[in-house]
Amino acid sequence: MRTYLVVIDETPEAEIALRFAARRAVKTGGGVEILALLPPAEFVQWGGVQATIEDEARQRAEALVTRAAGTLFTESGITPSIVVQQGDGAKVVRQMIADNEEVAALVLGAAASGPPGTLVAHFTGADAGTLSVPVMIVPGSLDMAAIDRLS
Repeated sequence: MRTYLVVIDETPEAEIALRFAARRAVKTGGGVEILALLPPAEFVQWGGVQATIEDEARQRAEALVTRAAGTLFTESGITPSIVVQQGDGAKVVRQMIADNEEVAALVLGAAASGPPGTLVAHFTGADAGTLSVPVMIVPGSLDMAAIDRLS
């Protein structure tokens, strides 16, 4: 099945990218995989403190993807796959694409203004031609009607 991999965070452009991917998936008979990234663990001298910090970050990410999955199901009827991974974002995305041959495209949201996020900058920069799937950059300035029209 054709799967759209969407990387989400707490930004408005991530919601827009998810809506775009969901609408494309509905139209192509595909699915959506939602990826929430946890930053690489920083070294904290006391292991218990570090474990608590990591656990809180994971709980926030899991709540984020659960809300996103609920919204996706309500709007499109698609039940997405959900992944929460810790590590360098670009490496995690590359590994997910390599491990799942059903991923048909990487869908990222671009901020409505200001510099692009790290993943958008990475996958549209020097490494733009190295992925095995297309990268779809959804402008964060689009409203819901524009997304619906374009997807």
